Amino acid sequence: MCSQSATSREHVPPKCLFPVAKDVDGLNLRRDLTTVPSCFEHNSAKSADDEFLMMSLAGIVGNNSIAYRHWTGKVDRALKRSSYRVLHKAILKPERIHRLVFSDNRFMDVIWGKPDHARLHKCFRQILRALYFKDFGERFEGEIKLVLGFLKHEPGNAGTWQDLVRARYMVDADSLPRQGSNPQVFYHQRFPPDEFGLIAYRLCFYGALDVFASLIPVSSAPPPNLTSMLIDGGIKTIITVGEKAFEFN
Repeated sequence: MCSQSATSREHVPPKCLFPVAKDVDGLNLRRDLTTVPSCFEHNSAKSADDEFLMMSLAGIVGNNSIAYRHWTGKVDRALKRSSYRVLHKAILKPERIHRLVFSDNRFMDVIWGKPDHARLHKCFRQILRALYFKDFGERFEGEIKLVLGFLKHEPGNAGTWQDLVRARYMVDADSLPRQGSNPQVFYHQRFPPDEFGLIAYRLCFYGALDVFASLIPVSSAPPPNLTSMLIDGGIKTIITVGEKAFEFN
């Protein structure tokens, strides 16, 4: 994250995202975790962000059973200690309790609201910079663009763009190795640099939550994106990925 001397090692992603053994029948999901060098200032400052990320991700509907047990174990204990104040910080504008009905007498009540989008981006950028350092042995200098595949959007261009990015990434993802000793909690895939030096990552948490990232080094000079210009200009645009068509505007 910076050029200061390292004083410790920081887990990537944060260690608190991985359940403790007592919550998952003794299963060790904290083995061989990735660490990178960290200065004191950055390591201390991100502890609150780590807890925020744990609260934000573990309880999302659609996660695997590991996440559910993490939510009802460590996360619930942390929430009770804070009298649920942290939960209200994780969701900026809780709009309502929404009931998901699966069948007769089977339902789930969930909080339906707007997450702290900016803080989520901050957390994922920290993770990506750490993964880049692990992969290349140097700090990343440049811009990181993100698409959070697990957030739901109102109908419109934002949701269509999210679906397009997912479809495009998944075309090549099946051929790439999944890196991570505990893939039930987290794994990532790194795509080879393209002709402009851009590097793509896919992060996957709890078997369901995808984050798609493009790392644009300062040395890279990609040409203007005509497709984005057409979409931003309000012009009807159709993009195909395989047999799927994605229509904008």
